[in-house]
Amino acid sequence: MKRGKWLLAAAFLAPAIVVLVGLVVWPALRTIFDSFYGPAGKEFVGLDNYRDMFRFERMRIAIRNSFIWVIAFPFFVTITGLILAVLSERVRWRTAFRLMLFMPAAIAILSSGIIWRIMYEANPERGAVNALLNIPASMFSPPGDLAGATPSTDAAFDRDGLIVSLDVGRDGGTVLVGMIGIREDEIPESAVQASSIADSPEPPGAGTLVGVVWRDARPGENERGVVEAGEFGIPDVVVRLIDAQDQELATGVTEPDGSFRITGIEPGAYRARIPASEFREPWGGITWLAPELATMSAIIAGIWIWGGFALLVIASGLASIPRELQEAARVDGANEWQVFRRVTVPLLAPVLGVVFVTLTINALKMFDLIIGIAPGSVQDEANVIALEMWRTAFTGLGNRGLGSAIAVFLFLLILPVMIFNIRRFRIEEERR
Repeated sequence: MKRGKWLLAAAFLAPAIVVLVGLVVWPALRTIFDSFYGPAGKEFVGLDNYRDMFRFERMRIAIRNSFIWVIAFPFFVTITGLILAVLSERVRWRTAFRLMLFMPAAIAILSSGIIWRIMYEANPERGAVNALLNIPASMFSPPGDLAGATPSTDAAFDRDGLIVSLDVGRDGGTVLVGMIGIREDEIPESAVQASSIADSPEPPGAGTLVGVVWRDARPGENERGVVEAGEFGIPDVVVRLIDAQDQELATGVTEPDGSFRITGIEPGAYRARIPASEFREPWGGITWLAPELATMSAIIAGIWIWGGFALLVIASGLASIPRELQEAARVDGANEWQVFRRVTVPLLAPVLGVVFVTLTINALKMFDLIIGIAPGSVQDEANVIALEMWRTAFTGLGNRGLGSAIAVFLFLLILPVMIFNIRRFRIEEERR
């Protein structure tokens, strides 16, 4: 009878054992075996691969980055999930809220990495992250109307802007400020044909300065420094009149045709200045995938992906907490922060431990997110151990023995976390 039960049990377990041996045990043993052989898997090299892997700069960077992942990633994801879980308790539509936040975890991590690579584009017109940051940047430091422009007439830049020398005589004076480097689609909608007031045979009049600021370009050939048909004025440009002591005497603002007029000026030599703010370039965005920011950017993307997982696990723990304990603390005079810190968090400690340990293991195994989010030019700086194992074994060096040694090293790093997790589960089971 007992033999029949053993046979029945073996029949049920056999498929699982075959899969376990074929997909886990045999590959693990084969990897350990290969780690003692050379690149082609034929020459026995002993422990040389384990010694050599620490000599590579890429591997040292990978170990450093993996350490950063293990420290930062589980902590911030757990904290994010805890905060969102507690806050969502007070939301009437919390189920929809939690489902929405969990959706990134349902997307393939490699796909999420590609999504975030696009979102991290430095150009605010293409990258969603910089487009969002461009809103306050444009409010506090808006681009000038002459961004990217250079003069086509006699003028020079200094630290305060563009300077044009001029003379004002008894009958007044004129000044022309032609600008090039402005695309046609950058011309303000209010602009019209540039004024020819400065070319008028009639003098401006005593004590009067007139001028034109215009786009000195048109389809076909054009003559630099001369206002021609088809050339547009640049409106709303501030022009300041300064004397030899760099003191501001008066200010004019250009009309839609680019013309401006300043009156009440004594004859003499002056300078017209267009302030540097008129030439301020649009905010170019942050290069999130630069070598020095690639790891941090990948961790932020990881928080977005795994935050929903942490939220759901912690929310399930919150649902099992006896509400009487929280209410008793409030009755005793505790405020919401004290209830959260002294009651809620201690009761959630086992759940938080599960989340933290799970995320620590995921941080050590991180691979697909890095390869999806980091361009090839920065993968050396964003490297982690799992990615270095793949790159060493299957690309570049093509050294299967060294790649296997890195894989064994990664397994040895994960093993203590797994043992700790199993022991913690056993202790909790005994308490129950």
